Amino acid sequence: MVDIVVLGVFVADVTFRADRMPATGETILGHSFAIGPGGKGSNQAIAAARAGGKGALITRVGRDDFAEMAFKTWANAGVDTRAVTRSDTQTGAAGIMVNAQSGDNAIIITPGAAAEISCADVEAQAPLITNAKVFITQLEQPIAAARRALELARAAGVTTILNPAPAAPLDDDLLALCDIVTPNETEAHALTGVHVHDADSAEKACDVLMQKGVKIPVITMGGQGAYLQGHGMVPAVNAGAVVDTTGAGDAFNAGFAVALARRDELEKAMRFGAAVAGLSVTKQGAASSMPDAGTIAAVMGAN
Repeated sequence: MVDIVVLGVFVADVTFRADRMPATGETILGHSFAIGPGGKGSNQAIAAARAGGKGALITRVGRDDFAEMAFKTWANAGVDTRAVTRSDTQTGAAGIMVNAQSGDNAIIITPGAAAEISCADVEAQAPLITNAKVFITQLEQPIAAARRALELARAAGVTTILNPAPAAPLDDDLLALCDIVTPNETEAHALTGVHVHDADSAEKACDVLMQKGVKIPVITMGGQGAYLQGHGMVPAVNAGAVVDTTGAGDAFNAGFAVALARRDELEKAMRFGAAVAGLSVTKQGAASSMPDAGTIAAVMGAN
């Protein structure tokens, strides 16, 4: 039985680490280079499985070495891949620049095969979606596919989560299909026009999102934590020194979804998501940094 269904993208993360980000037109020397699994949907499915959830991923990959890396990673994490489709288009990739001093990052993603995810792909997985407890998607794959999946999940009474990343304007009809929307500060500004920097501005952005039809807005704010409409700020979990923030938002969303699938109340579910995110930033990489259930439980017990 699958409790959490994720619609999203797998890409190979190509990561460069340096003391700072290069300026436009500048070439700098870096410390290291690595290739590993990434993509928001894949990251979230992996993080959910490692955190103790029973999750499946709906996506498309190619027939290349990057795709083989994807299937190996999913198998190791325990992700259900029955809804992964092969395409003749190459698997996507993301270029990631990481500031080795602060852990901050900048990313360019090209979805590749995942850009071909269609409404027909979603319709083919309707039984999987409608029998889940939680459905989660993002904006790296075509929005039409995300919309159709949200429609199917909402009609079946499945809890729907939209992680609106990367930032993009969305119509109110799509937002109204979402029980929960989880933008960061940049994404919240794109959706609401509110510059989010503290609890007061987060509350204003949440008010706008509710006017647009979102039931429960949640705004993630990095080291400050996350703002839950009606509850206030849920603090971030400090699990150690920050090494790499890549995938932290995915970790939070996945942990949040796992807790909601087991019917935790909202604030408790957010604390679980915060613990998953707090642990993820203490290691390099995205998918490779996602913690297991035992490690999460230990950190939550200490905080």
